[in-house]
Amino acid sequence: MADRGSAVLTVAEMVAAEQAIFDSGVSVDVLMQRAGEGAGQMIWRIGGTAPTLVLCGPGNNGGDGYVIAELLRTKGVPVTAAALSEPRTDAARNARARFGGEILRFDEAQSAIQVVDCLFGSGLTRPLDGTVWHRFAELVGQARRSFAIDLPSGADADRAVWLNEPLRFDHVLALGARKYAHLLEPVASDCGAVSLIEIGVDTDAAKVRRIARPLIAAPDARSHKYRRGLVAVLVGEMPGAALLAAHAAQGAGAGYVKLIGAGDPLPQLPPDIVWQRTDGAGSVAEALQDPRIGTVVVGPGLGRSDQARALLETAMACPHPLIVDADALHLLSEHFASLQGRGAPVLLTPHQGEFEALGGVTDSDAMNKVARTAALAERLDTFVLFKGADTVIAAPDGRAVIADRRCSWLSVAGTGDVLAGCMAARLAGHAQPFDAMTEAAWLHDRAAHIAGPAFSALQLANALPQALETCLER
Repeated sequence: MADRGSAVLTVAEMVAAEQAIFDSGVSVDVLMQRAGEGAGQMIWRIGGTAPTLVLCGPGNNGGDGYVIAELLRTKGVPVTAAALSEPRTDAARNARARFGGEILRFDEAQSAIQVVDCLFGSGLTRPLDGTVWHRFAELVGQARRSFAIDLPSGADADRAVWLNEPLRFDHVLALGARKYAHLLEPVASDCGAVSLIEIGVDTDAAKVRRIARPLIAAPDARSHKYRRGLVAVLVGEMPGAALLAAHAAQGAGAGYVKLIGAGDPLPQLPPDIVWQRTDGAGSVAEALQDPRIGTVVVGPGLGRSDQARALLETAMACPHPLIVDADALHLLSEHFASLQGRGAPVLLTPHQGEFEALGGVTDSDAMNKVARTAALAERLDTFVLFKGADTVIAAPDGRAVIADRRCSWLSVAGTGDVLAGCMAARLAGHAQPFDAMTEAAWLHDRAAHIAGPAFSALQLANALPQALETCLER
């Protein structure tokens, strides 16, 4: 069964999930009490008895706020609620009536050590009024600790953009499931620590999930180098990049790694990586007919010359699963027609510029990064890993994974080559493209944390075995 806690829902999907709870006989009041008490307990555990201001809007997010305020009051917390307006739903009115503390008008609210934002949550689709926003931002900024319930007011949950100016929160308590804005930039960086408050929604069918630590099986007693996976990395104009990918493939579990290229082996080539010398595209094509090859990597250090184009064409014609990275992504448009219905899967690993070169939509206000990545995967009939601080992995069938809050030390030359090699090893081992991408993204980030600050790409590749060890099934 999928990890229920990792689901990522749109606002409409969340409304439907809540409606399923109501259809089962649970009232809106009971669900609001469940959400508010769960959030209130979290706030109390973090903040103790610090004086708290709860800002309540007119909808059910405001109703959650009154429930939170009442729970904190019963815990002995000095708490005040400030109402933007009268409640507009029956459940919110009932929650307000049950609060036994002081309720002020929003414009009367004074700063407190803790502030809890329950103004609008995840349903907002337009900017807050300027006067309200200015005072709201002041109260949040003056607090020592800030919480937002479900989502910071002023952010669009589905598009993952700020509708008002960005506003930093210390903690965001996601109700029922994570939303896109919790994980995608630019809002994710302003959400602080995001905690999930379970309220009983069923998210098993969600097609978009947050990345989780994968479980990877160790080789069994019958394993040998080919069963573990043979990775072939094609060598272009800058062989060092291909060598980095090869190192990473070794560290991520491949049984056999070879470089296929013209000329003599690199002087720094380690003895455990094979250099298969070729004399042109014809001999490369012959080398790629080896049925034992599990994955072919083309792109790291490839260049964009006619020779590079010929090498990519040869790779596209081979019968094996193919990872297309770096320079090859800029040349791939010449081969879009051959992607459709190709017998073996193709995995693409673009960053922003390469995504644009592939014809992906990058400037649509109506589409978040997940939707843009999924649209490209469907159009090209490929698996796409769109790199960034909020890496998104998408399959042609609509499945997607978000790898949020990636280690910022990964912003160094060569780490993309390491990711490609890591992915190749995982794909060669089990032949599941979507899983290979997800496993590689997790291992890549974990290796970055193991390597520590200011690492080189080679140091990152060398940290992959330790990252892999943390994922082994026990």
